Amino acid sequence: MMQSTQTMIRQGYTKRKIRLISVNILLIILTLCICGAMLIYGKTIYSLDTVIRVLSGEEIQGANFAIETLRLPRMLCGLLAGLAFGIAGNTFQTMLRNPLASPDIIGISSGSSIAAVFCILVLHMSGSGVSIAAVLSGIIVSIFIYVLSKGSGFSGGRLILIGIGVQAMINALISYLITKASQYDVSNALRWLSGSLNGASIESVPILSVVVVIFGVIILGLTKQLQILELGDEFSTTLGVKINLIRILLIISSVFLIAFATSVTGPIAFVAFLSGPIASRLVGLGAPNVLSSGLVGALLVLGADMIGQFAFSTRFPVGVVTGILGAPYMLFLLIVINRRGQA
Repeated sequence: MMQSTQTMIRQGYTKRKIRLISVNILLIILTLCICGAMLIYGKTIYSLDTVIRVLSGEEIQGANFAIETLRLPRMLCGLLAGLAFGIAGNTFQTMLRNPLASPDIIGISSGSSIAAVFCILVLHMSGSGVSIAAVLSGIIVSIFIYVLSKGSGFSGGRLILIGIGVQAMINALISYLITKASQYDVSNALRWLSGSLNGASIESVPILSVVVVIFGVIILGLTKQLQILELGDEFSTTLGVKINLIRILLIISSVFLIAFATSVTGPIAFVAFLSGPIASRLVGLGAPNVLSSGLVGALLVLGADMIGQFAFSTRFPVGVVTGILGAPYMLFLLIVINRRGQA
């Protein structure tokens, strides 16, 4: 009897592992396919052979500018930002045990946005200056939210509520700045706030790559501890997890991912919010889904950008498309949570 139970457990574990590996491989293949499609398609459609030759360093008249200067930075920034949003969003949702605990809902993305809007509208800055200010502001606002939520002990629910309040305050400040700015500056600020890959440049790729690799690897390395934290502080302490240290490492890593990604693309709506739940559905409940969430985030950003560019007669920023996708899900989630609360 015991042998039979152990066999069933091993078989279940093997099935879950095979499912996880299969889903991740499929997500990687889909991501590579859409990356290739972004390099191939545009006003001029180039063959895959032409794209490979250009990326190999060959000079092809007209193709080099379109592929290397316009499409490649756009694709790489979308890929890296999607990975960052997906991993960070899933980390917050898992750690705080609440699907609403997404960085773009609890004020972290807004923290980067307020500095960027201030720089654009008041200081008339652009480029790397705006990005640096957005990163610093995102980190400062995150620390502010964490300190306010700490109190006598850490509370995920308190952090979410304070984060939502801080976001509302920041959004009010952003609205005030927009109403007082000139019409020309407002269009630049709104373009940044909508979340877009239009301003992506190859100069942003190295630093964003380093940030995604370093802090993504840290979160991947803490996957087991993150799953244990989902059980609650008492169970985590019983199982030997240093909850304060692990939580701080996860929060710092996630904040850096969000801040740097937002500084490059703007606050792309709902990618961090959607990636974790979609990944959980794909790999199965209880399976480690950090990498899967990052890949889903990359697919959402790249796919939404392709839709925004080519599916309509008018081109839309990627954040508009993800907002249309994410808003109904958020309403559905709120209804579900409300019904569970009533039950």
